[in-house]
Amino acid sequence: MYDQEKLAIRELVENWALWRDAGDWERFATVWHDDGRMNATWCQASAAEFIRQSREGMARGVNILHFLGGCTIDREGDRAVAQTKMTISQRASVDGVLCDVVCTGRFYDFVEKRGGRWGVVERQPIYEKDRLDPVDPSVRLELDAGLLNRFPEGYRHLAYLQVKIGMDVKTTMPGLQGDEIQALYARGKAWLAGSARP
Repeated sequence: MYDQEKLAIRELVENWALWRDAGDWERFATVWHDDGRMNATWCQASAAEFIRQSREGMARGVNILHFLGGCTIDREGDRAVAQTKMTISQRASVDGVLCDVVCTGRFYDFVEKRGGRWGVVERQPIYEKDRLDPVDPSVRLELDAGLLNRFPEGYRHLAYLQVKIGMDVKTTMPGLQGDEIQALYARGKAWLAGSARP
């Protein structure tokens, strides 16, 4: 038998990706609770600020898309943690070469049911591995090893492209291993046990 609450959470996760990538900002705002927070490589802010920056970026031609895979959900009453396999793809010019970067990882969502509605309280992507390729495979791109190696293995190419187009990228996002991912898992357990905030 299907768990209707988990189905509602899964729908929430899917709506996040579809509405954000489609630029459907009014509906995208409904996936969050009012105190929602987004942590991305380039933006760690309230959901409202993330929406504003995403909207302005899309209007300027910033091209970031998301693809979702399997989802697992741990739920305790009106709280849950959803982990969803995802791919982030971004296209931009790097040193005059049009490139695609693809980053595979997971969305780690702290969600809560308030007033009969599930909403995202905090989203923290986990960055597992990535690659950067010229759109035209005949073109050679020389990367700055010093800049590339400033970032963790899981998202160093994504960060490289984002820095090259002027984004300020955080260097301590969680990956497959390390202190950051262990701290995130601990926050997830605390959230399910009743912590005030994720």
